[in-house]
Amino acid sequence: MSRYRGPRLKMIRRSKDLPGLTSKMLNPKKVRLDTDQSSSKKISQFCIRLETKQRLRFNYGLTERQLLRYVRIARKAKGSTGQVLLQLLEMRLDNIIFQSGMASTIPAARQLVNHRHILVNNRVVDIPSYRCKPTDIITTENQPNSSGRFKRSIGSTGKGKVPSHLTLSVSNGDNPKGLVNGVVNRESIDLNINELLVVEYYSRKA
Repeated sequence: MSRYRGPRLKMIRRSKDLPGLTSKMLNPKKVRLDTDQSSSKKISQFCIRLETKQRLRFNYGLTERQLLRYVRIARKAKGSTGQVLLQLLEMRLDNIIFQSGMASTIPAARQLVNHRHILVNNRVVDIPSYRCKPTDIITTENQPNSSGRFKRSIGSTGKGKVPSHLTLSVSNGDNPKGLVNGVVNRESIDLNINELLVVEYYSRKA
């Protein structure tokens, strides 16, 4: 299954808030109407797990194959499989750029990475799935167009607070600089999701 590239408002109307997918907001009246219409329907446990898995996949912009691979890696790691899965997704380079405030959405951050505007420890990285590590320093390529794009992006993100595992510094005339302080913890993840349902969904596949 390919990565979702359809209308984003249509997707968040179905899956509710997906901060990584879009910064647009739904009409509250429309949300209440959809909730009232769906409240009378009986939903199976499989459907609940499937919808949770889809929300996670669409939020981080993953294909089905990518998410399944992350679940398999999380199963082999020590600790709670669900929390390890979220940590793996949160430490992706495209998500780190989004969470630090350098891009308004994860798709926008992925585009910047693909266009080789991002440096990790002073080396160009053009792989959005690159797994960031503590002490990694993320900067922009030293080009006028790249710097201007980031400055406009930072002003339009709307993110009120950078998570505790990240630090963003912006100096006058300099490109923004992000620092990964450590591995993200569950409390710092602002996506409202039950990751155990995703693990249960893949219990027969992973």
